[in-house]
Amino acid sequence: LVVESGGGLVQPGGSLRLSCRAPGIITSVFNSNVWGWYRQAPGKERELVASISGSRTNYADPVKERFVMSKDNAKKMVYLQMNNLRPDDTAVYYCNAHRGTSSTWGQGTQVTVSS
Repeated sequence: LVVESGGGLVQPGGSLRLSCRAPGIITSVFNSNVWGWYRQAPGKERELVASISGSRTNYADPVKERFVMSKDNAKKMVYLQMNNLRPDDTAVYYCNAHRGTSSTWGQGTQVTVSS
């Protein structure tokens, strides 16, 4: 189980921070997971926004230089700091925990960028 929070309505150019927690997860499992943030806009396929494995982070081209993904191993939390948001960032954002053949999705959190 993973649970996202932090979505909402923001004006273009604004910022939001999404959080993802995994209640009850064992520390070793949290640390060994590959964590990802995905998004799905209306009428579009779900796409990878950013991922973090160990200390290495990767970003999709549309969000490079604007989004920062991080995780706090002590708190067992994963974050996505989104800056300079644009209307085309509007989507449901999902947290994903991947380990081996196991993949766990959250329920998603809506991000709407509009004036």
